[in-house]
Amino acid sequence: MTDRHAKGMQVRRAVLGDAHVDRAEAAKTPLDAAFQTLITESAWGTVWASDALTRRERSMLTLALLAGLGNEEELALHLRATVRTGASHSDVMEVFQHVAIYAGVPRANSAIRIAKKIFAEMEGEK
Repeated sequence: MTDRHAKGMQVRRAVLGDAHVDRAEAAKTPLDAAFQTLITESAWGTVWASDALTRRERSMLTLALLAGLGNEEELALHLRATVRTGASHSDVMEVFQHVAIYAGVPRANSAIRIAKKIFAEMEGEK
């Protein structure tokens, strides 16, 4: 295991939570093991591990990109992560206003629908 991989796992767990990472690791097979290493080292061990942006800022950028590109499953995952990144519900709605202007109202509408569902579920889990 490389230092970047170890750092990536540490950051991934801090952002997504141990339960999610444990499920992902348990589901890993020889077919996707190389891909899992790639994302752990590049996304988590390099991009998310950088000190250039705060986790809150990085979370907001990630939400905007996921919403703008219509990646709904990953969007839901990162909405759940806001409790650990510090991005507030207000921050998320500001992000989705940018998405509406720069990526389209339908993408923002979908993102808001998903956020309302995820935030309600998270509130119910408390």
